[in-house]
Amino acid sequence: MSSSESAGRPQPRPGVLAIEPYVPGKRGAETGKVFKLSSNETPFGPSPAAKQAFRDCADGLSIYPDGSVRALREAIGTRHGLDPAQIVCGAGSDELIFLLAYAFIGPGDEAVHTRHGFAIYRIATLAAGGTPVIAEERDLTANVDAILAKVTARTKAVFLANPNNPTGTYLNAAEIQRLAAALPRHALLVLDAAYAEYVTRRDYSSGLELVKTNPNVVMTRTFSKIYGLAALRLGWLTAPAPICDAIDRLRGPFNVSTPAMRAGIAALADVAHTTMSIAHNEAWLPRLAHEIGSLGIGVTPSVANFLLLHFADPAEARAADAFLTSRGLILRAVDSYGLPRCLRVTVGTEEANRLVIATLAEFKKGVARG
Repeated sequence: MSSSESAGRPQPRPGVLAIEPYVPGKRGAETGKVFKLSSNETPFGPSPAAKQAFRDCADGLSIYPDGSVRALREAIGTRHGLDPAQIVCGAGSDELIFLLAYAFIGPGDEAVHTRHGFAIYRIATLAAGGTPVIAEERDLTANVDAILAKVTARTKAVFLANPNNPTGTYLNAAEIQRLAAALPRHALLVLDAAYAEYVTRRDYSSGLELVKTNPNVVMTRTFSKIYGLAALRLGWLTAPAPICDAIDRLRGPFNVSTPAMRAGIAALADVAHTTMSIAHNEAWLPRLAHEIGSLGIGVTPSVANFLLLHFADPAEARAADAFLTSRGLILRAVDSYGLPRCLRVTVGTEEANRLVIATLAEFKKGVARG
């Protein structure tokens, strides 16, 4: 757009138009039964108790929610052994990541994220006026030394998804501790633990203890994944008191709705529903990896509720995506993450998982014949 064309109309500040919008996964297909396996949603939906808590809010929709989100913060604190005063809730963990960026990053500042880290980190950094800095990974896994090599006096935050989306890889507790210990205190370490509930590895830590012992560590969590409340947009973070204070000054006064709060509290209390979801994932994640790998499709080892599949080249990945979609299986293309020959698939119901395996087998037979 020329200067004459843009004259006389409001213009976004420098850098905003440099942001590439977040690209969500596909939602549907022109076919019969559809299995949406593109957004890492739980195949079981929310807890029945959470659904009932949501319904029970219908008569109170004209009343503003509790701006302090006190009851939910107390429920989270009880569940995780945290001081509710050091918990901030938001409209999904995405909102909290943006608020952290707005509070601590500005023009001339830098924020580090890994090569294939969650796309929101780059967007939030640019939105705050900062400069995103990429740290290379090793075998699609975050590398502490590579991250630390990118840290300078201008670094105000390091964003790290653990496990990472879209790769499903993770850093163990010792490596996270090493990163936290070596990071200068002027820089935040934001541990995005959106998939923590799914991880059953003994050497994994979501970062809760690091938050309690470090002045610059933040951990974010979400109710969108294992708790099945993605449509309600609900997340939380825990951080040292001064960081929570800064975020509370920026967040909207009623950024969490009453239905979201009530459903979140009920979801936390329904441990049986969560346990069932973990057991299903623990059974199907390795099975999917093995069966798909046996077809000659590369699979990145994952500890989350999804797998990253590697095809021979971008053309084969696109062909596989189209073939799967034609059969009602919606996977996630990850070109925007710099992985053009990959697709990401969420662990679904038993029916969906079996169909994924069978459809990929049919696709690969066609490729071999072709």
